[in-house]
Amino acid sequence: MVRVGVVGLGKMGVSHLAILNAHPDVMVAAVCDSSKYVLDGLSKYTDLKTYTDYHRILRDAALDAVLIATPSALHAPMVQAALDTGLHVFCEKPFCLSASESRALAQLASEKHLVGQVGYHNRHIAAFGEVKRLVDAGALGKITYARAEAYGAVVTKPQGSSWRTQRTAGGGCLYDYAAHPINLINWLFGLPQHVAGAVLNPIFSTETDDEVYGALRFADGLMAQISVNWSDSSVRKMTTRLILSGTNGRLTCDRQEMQIFLRDDREGVPARYSAGWNSRYTTDLTPPVAYYLRGEEYSAQIWAWIEAIKTHASDYSNDFASAAETDQTLEMILADAEATSANMASPPPRARDRSLLHMMGR
Repeated sequence: MVRVGVVGLGKMGVSHLAILNAHPDVMVAAVCDSSKYVLDGLSKYTDLKTYTDYHRILRDAALDAVLIATPSALHAPMVQAALDTGLHVFCEKPFCLSASESRALAQLASEKHLVGQVGYHNRHIAAFGEVKRLVDAGALGKITYARAEAYGAVVTKPQGSSWRTQRTAGGGCLYDYAAHPINLINWLFGLPQHVAGAVLNPIFSTETDDEVYGALRFADGLMAQISVNWSDSSVRKMTTRLILSGTNGRLTCDRQEMQIFLRDDREGVPARYSAGWNSRYTTDLTPPVAYYLRGEEYSAQIWAWIEAIKTHASDYSNDFASAAETDQTLEMILADAEATSANMASPPPRARDRSLLHMMGR
């Protein structure tokens, strides 16, 4: 039995608490939150031991592992403290708001042989998993273009600030929303060499971005475009989509369905696929699970974390190192957007200055 503590009891923390409580090999030993109201309710209706002090739950609750679902700015120090205590960690995304901190924590978890997983649940959606298998098998040939999208109705009007809409606390749309499709691109193609044309636009927020656009360029010439907007009222809930083009065809995928057009049945194309259009559905691709709560991908990622802990696995899904790649990509996008904004804010050279630059060959 794995003894787990849950830290942070907002929307995601409560969801994870329910999933962990249903797991046959988990005992939720304690919870921690800053809200006395939430803790009083849990104390009244459950037998859970409650804490308001994070360091006390690590010290006193006799845990094997901790799940962290707090505001993003708190992830790095909390993960650090948990690893220093010798605990396995599941951390909600984004991993950290600093790529250097992410890399250091990934290294620490590896050195201590502790399982560290980050909550990029799209990797546990069967349709996206099928895309990964097809790309790795070379079914599309050489990938020449990719596009990753995410749209949702999160910030749909001017409103008071929350931790999610503050750059230093949650990271805005870039870190809280765009991280999901960017993580899928990292999963498929690794870390980009550089970013071009990044745009971080506010729509309703006053402190950070509500939409994210840009292009990631990879060593083999691949360009992956990113298009994300969390102020899009045309969709009912978050919609994430991948579009890939290669020398042997084209693919589109969302959480429900994967469609692929293949020019021919070349080597690397699985037997169940043929030339022309093929469709596969998440409902057909998803393996049976022991239980189902909230969404199969959320149950599956917690199941994978607990299995990795039980088996002392060194190779498992959504580890800290892969999440650090995404944090580094997010930093590259932010840096490119800030550089572009600074250049646009600079006044153009006067006519005489332009003439001098021309004479100097610049």
